[in-house]
Amino acid sequence: MKKLHTLLFSASLMMGAAAHAQLRVEIAGVGSNQIPVAVAGFADESVAPEQVSAIIRADLERSGVFKVIDARQTISDSASPDLGAFKSAGADALVVGSVQRMPDGRLQIRYKLHDTVKKTQLSQLSDAVSARNTRLEGHRIADDIYEKLTGVRGIFATRIAYVKENRAGRDYQLVVADADGEGEQVAAHGKEPIISPAWSPDGTKVAYVSFEMRKPVIYVQNLVTGQRTVVANEKGSNSAPSWSPDGTRLALALSKTGNTQIYVVNADGSGLRRVSNSNGIDTEPQFSADGQSIYFTSDRSGGPQVYKMSAGGGQATRVTFNGSYNISPRVSSDGKTLAWISQRDGGYSLYAMDLASGQEQRLADSASEPSFSPNGKYIMYATKGGGRVALAVVSVDGRVKQRLSTQAGNIREPSWGPFMK
Repeated sequence: MKKLHTLLFSASLMMGAAAHAQLRVEIAGVGSNQIPVAVAGFADESVAPEQVSAIIRADLERSGVFKVIDARQTISDSASPDLGAFKSAGADALVVGSVQRMPDGRLQIRYKLHDTVKKTQLSQLSDAVSARNTRLEGHRIADDIYEKLTGVRGIFATRIAYVKENRAGRDYQLVVADADGEGEQVAAHGKEPIISPAWSPDGTKVAYVSFEMRKPVIYVQNLVTGQRTVVANEKGSNSAPSWSPDGTRLALALSKTGNTQIYVVNADGSGLRRVSNSNGIDTEPQFSADGQSIYFTSDRSGGPQVYKMSAGGGQATRVTFNGSYNISPRVSSDGKTLAWISQRDGGYSLYAMDLASGQEQRLADSASEPSFSPNGKYIMYATKGGGRVALAVVSVDGRVKQRLSTQAGNIREPSWGPFMK
């Protein structure tokens, strides 16, 4: 159901040249029951290339979960702040910290999180990082704050991948960046369009489809060693790779027998096995969170709908019933939510379903290519508006929306990377 294109992938994903245009993030809406948090300036943070406290504030604000209060003062992690005063000012928590340049040139970044209601310390971190990792450390601190105050792991230190199309000429780039769109790096580029990169669960590999051999072939690129493995080079179309949660297998859509069907293969390309068996087209497979099932798109009922079957094959159960055209299923890592694209009312919209209750919600219009954040709380997708394709993020409750755009062409095909250890 998707046209396959060439992907010229390099092993320099983490070392590629920085892209010229960073993404611009626009935020709309807020989450329900926002947590008020005061963020103080970090002591001596001017020695770092960027203000750590500003990175933290931006992350917390972007999540929509927090009402960020500017403490309007600098407070070191070694200080004893008046927590009662901050509580009176409306803050339930206070973030303080410091930055110190070490003799070897690294930065010692420390932070503490205080509960102003119970007047206790909730958390603290102390890390020595290189100056170029200042932003990453800020994201890590924001992740810690998010988790301590919500009980859910934060996603600020994760990365995203997407395809950038240069509108001035026929040039396509596979780009990786921080979850906030900063730190863009070009991982691959070529004259043929790029489509459907898929991160491995440990973030060290990317599966993709390439037409460089004059036919669609599925590869796995190891981003650490540079080794590239052919996973599927069968007769016909080899498409739609997606990883099992443990990273040992991939689900694929192959047309080797005529009509496209679902197959499972080991990550090294061995053990190819067909798992779907219908007279229609079965494609876009996605493993469930526990790896025991596969969600996929099939037209076996006439029009495309989302189905679910055992990862070992067997009888399939239809999942989507509203609307006559439902494609691109994605499952959150916690197994609670299914996202997909549905054509209704003349357009393509992003929907999410609570798998326990079956209740569905329309989250966004003019949407395609959804990808869950690793904590299951946000969905990134491609959207078209004003003649340009951009990326957008919406929370699974639909309350918080972000738009990530660039002045240099279109960006699409988002893939949200996993938590990094």
